[in-house]
Amino acid sequence: MITRTYYYTEESTDPFYNLGIEQHLLDIVPKGSCILYLWQNKHTVVIGKNQNCWKECKMQELADDGGRMVRRLSGGGAVYHDLGNLNFTFVTHKEDYDVARQLDVILTALHALGIHAEKSGRNDLHADGRKFSGNAFYDNGSRCFHHGTLMVDVDKDNLSKYLQVSPGKLSGKGVDSVQARVVNLKELKPDLTIAQLKTALIQAMEVVYQCEIEEIDEFDLDEVEIAAHSLKFGSDQFRLGQRIPFTWEVEHRFVWGDIQLQCEVDAGQIKTAVIYSDALDNHIIEAMASHLQGCTFGSKPMAERLQQMSARWGNRQELLDVCQYLQELNV
Repeated sequence: MITRTYYYTEESTDPFYNLGIEQHLLDIVPKGSCILYLWQNKHTVVIGKNQNCWKECKMQELADDGGRMVRRLSGGGAVYHDLGNLNFTFVTHKEDYDVARQLDVILTALHALGIHAEKSGRNDLHADGRKFSGNAFYDNGSRCFHHGTLMVDVDKDNLSKYLQVSPGKLSGKGVDSVQARVVNLKELKPDLTIAQLKTALIQAMEVVYQCEIEEIDEFDLDEVEIAAHSLKFGSDQFRLGQRIPFTWEVEHRFVWGDIQLQCEVDAGQIKTAVIYSDALDNHIIEAMASHLQGCTFGSKPMAERLQQMSARWGNRQELLDVCQYLQELNV
């Protein structure tokens, strides 16, 4: 049960540092509490934990324009951040993790500002029938966070300039461009500012959780730990992910997300497997890739190997769908 709430706002616009703070807050969040973390990134593409950065982001164009690409801990899809966007993170222990309640903080804040919004699909918030917030989720076993974007006055031209969105994802939503399916909150409330939105969110925390909110002082944070996390997020090894000399590759879109499966096959055995995906649960995607390593190559043995995961994961839809898809490939 949550009896204390906290907030922390960060003035840095460095994506590696900001994600370092987010992970540090996950490390230190006290039991029975929820932390609201508010932050902004300058000119950044943020991809999900298991995504292929070269497939999701126009890497060279972003770099040429002075932008940065960073990989986050959570699953989900790629997003573009600039200073017209406000990011939020709710950090808590697993027993107190409640996405519906956390989203209620966002909706309560917007309602106080005169903006009607609602949850839509697997992880979006909509206003005026268009998306202004995408959400993603992470847990490390005992602690969790839920974070997302709030588009206030984002340069929407940059969404299509730097993001590579699959036609299947757009057509599945009944639109033909990224810009057509998103809305800036400033379009609905022209006088809205980032500062006003921050204040409304902090006040909404008190309303939803029914307890006084306390500010976390920057001196309460461990800069050494934050620096270590930031170094990881800024490293090419983490940012760019694993690239293998794959000899077999398939791509497919499921209801829960895209997958791109690459296998390095030698003498009929899978030496290495990588699965890129925008699925919200990054843990099961990583587990499937790990289970395929050392497996005999072929539809039947690969599906049978993944079916062994049901002892731990149960009848998860992602697992059932990928097994069925592999069997239908008949390779």
